[in-house]
Amino acid sequence: MPWGRSGSAVLLLLSGRTIARAKARNPSPTEMSVESWVSPQDQAAAEDARRTHEPLPQDQEQHPDKLCLDSFWSEVETIRQGSGYSELDCIRRDSRQSEEGEQEEQWLADAGLSNLISEDSEDADKTVLLSTLTRTQAEAVQRRLDSYTLSLRKRNKPAPRDVRDVFNSPIAQTLLPESQHSEDLAENSMASVVKTPLAAMTSEHQRGTSKEEFFITDVAYCEQAVIFLKQAKLPYNNSHCRKEDGTLPRVICPKCRLGVTRIRDLSQADMKKVRQLALIDMTALCDLLELEVKRHKSSKRKIPESSLFGVPLASLLENDQKIKPNTSTPLLLQTLLSFLEKKGVDSEGILRVPGSQSRIKLLQQNLETNFYSGQVSWEEVSPNDAAALLKKFIRELPAPLLTTEYLNTFSAVRDITELKQKLHMLNLLILLLPEPNRNTLKALLEFLSKVVSREKRNRMNLWAVATIMAPNLFLHKAVSSKLPEGAEKGHAEKAADVMRLLIRYQDLLWTIPNFLMSQVRKVNENSSRRYQFYDRRIKNLLKKIHTDSRDKPDKNTSELSRTVKIQVGEVVSGTMEYQLNINSRASDLLSQFQSQFLRSPENGKGKMRRNGSVAYPDCDLYEVGGNIGEHCLDPDTHLLDLYNFNHGGEWIIRLKPIAGRGL
Repeated sequence: MPWGRSGSAVLLLLSGRTIARAKARNPSPTEMSVESWVSPQDQAAAEDARRTHEPLPQDQEQHPDKLCLDSFWSEVETIRQGSGYSELDCIRRDSRQSEEGEQEEQWLADAGLSNLISEDSEDADKTVLLSTLTRTQAEAVQRRLDSYTLSLRKRNKPAPRDVRDVFNSPIAQTLLPESQHSEDLAENSMASVVKTPLAAMTSEHQRGTSKEEFFITDVAYCEQAVIFLKQAKLPYNNSHCRKEDGTLPRVICPKCRLGVTRIRDLSQADMKKVRQLALIDMTALCDLLELEVKRHKSSKRKIPESSLFGVPLASLLENDQKIKPNTSTPLLLQTLLSFLEKKGVDSEGILRVPGSQSRIKLLQQNLETNFYSGQVSWEEVSPNDAAALLKKFIRELPAPLLTTEYLNTFSAVRDITELKQKLHMLNLLILLLPEPNRNTLKALLEFLSKVVSREKRNRMNLWAVATIMAPNLFLHKAVSSKLPEGAEKGHAEKAADVMRLLIRYQDLLWTIPNFLMSQVRKVNENSSRRYQFYDRRIKNLLKKIHTDSRDKPDKNTSELSRTVKIQVGEVVSGTMEYQLNINSRASDLLSQFQSQFLRSPENGKGKMRRNGSVAYPDCDLYEVGGNIGEHCLDPDTHLLDLYNFNHGGEWIIRLKPIAGRGL
């Protein structure tokens, strides 16, 4: 089996010990109260409940009613009238699908595997990323390469070297040191998990409540899907399948001892590797779930003569960063959201009630002329007009906020049956978005979550907000939106359902799963090892260094001392010693730093406030080097585990970065 060695390391995660550890961890819940939905026959009861501010009973939670679907199509009609284009026009200007073989070539490039079809690259270059893949991920790569090879044959071009040949090279064997025994052990571990289903693990927790889901990120999402699909065929598993009734449960993500890694915590170099690996895992997941998703290429469009509306997101952000260097989202978006948070979230029907078209047009012209000079007065602006302008800003971007490449994949999430697999797919898609798009989407979702939280005042619950906003994100000129006859209602529900998942579970979706972090570390380790093959003397030297750096701490040693660098701007710099034990966490180290360097009478570095209190700088602990580029640590990270996992990395205390919208 050609992919056995490549998949063995990750498949071992599927052993019973891994699942036992996942069960034993302290859960870090993503608190999600169940959202109520009112069916048409319960409208009278719903109105009474709203007037008395009493929550609706849980048995009334259903899919969106006719009122919300009417709002969806009203929003669609408003978009078409305001944009001045018809569906036919949209299709004519539609981004074209790639020619045969072109899509696979682009996919390999995006996944960081273009060297597989290049004759110039070395075997080591081809093996570094492949050596970290699980069996199912590697099979997805092979399918794309086979498809690309077939297209070349049709065009009478020489085929690239088979990827399996790369694994048989001497360099690959050195980068993949696992023995055949390890391969057999991995397969046996996989078989044992199939006999003890993942669903059985969650069912033990679900006996207490049917409104909880456990979200495991130690195992690749595609490998979890393999297990689930095998379990779905077993007769005893039918009792564990939860019928989807429109309700959203509380999702619990068990926290590993290395803590939670959020997107903002990694360096750009490591995030590039995360995106490549996420694309491979998402593709493998789509293959398993039989989702037919075609990527589109953006067609060139005429950019309007505007400084704010219809401007490419990256260009707009680049211009804004000249004014505010640390901003991560467009300044106009920040201004609109800030205004609406102050004056709009309590307005009844906010986002749903249309503003005045004439006033909206005047406000847009005023912003185009005076926004950057700061001469726009917001005192007389209606919240409904500002909300309409917010939606217009999103939908008039030259490319969809969810990107031309992945918009169809976002839409296809609704076709997935299991909630956890929907969240798996959305998590990977969020990681794949370009940084400006991802930050802008997060800022928008945070605002929408605030609107939902004020439902008793504004009468806009989760379904209502999702139904109104979905057309603005899922319908775009750059991607065809023509629907088969009779499919309109299903498309509306599909878009609204994905939208509500994005709003409700956004905190979970903006994290990097543990299995991707492990694969990134492995890529970094293999990248540093590949240079050993070019010179025997260098190879021997690096081998010695590598062995020395891998020395494990003595198990009998109760405490270890670790030197921590301090780079807190102009406040303090230098080093400090920290004693590690099995219970040491990043928050403990930072507390010692605060008391020793910032709050002590000799070294007090606080700033006096007007009220007489003292403000001390907020700091974070970073892991730098070794098998990671740069990683801001979760305060709950167990430092002894981190020390053993990345013995060659440095620990550095730095000032906490200024938080910007969308991070």
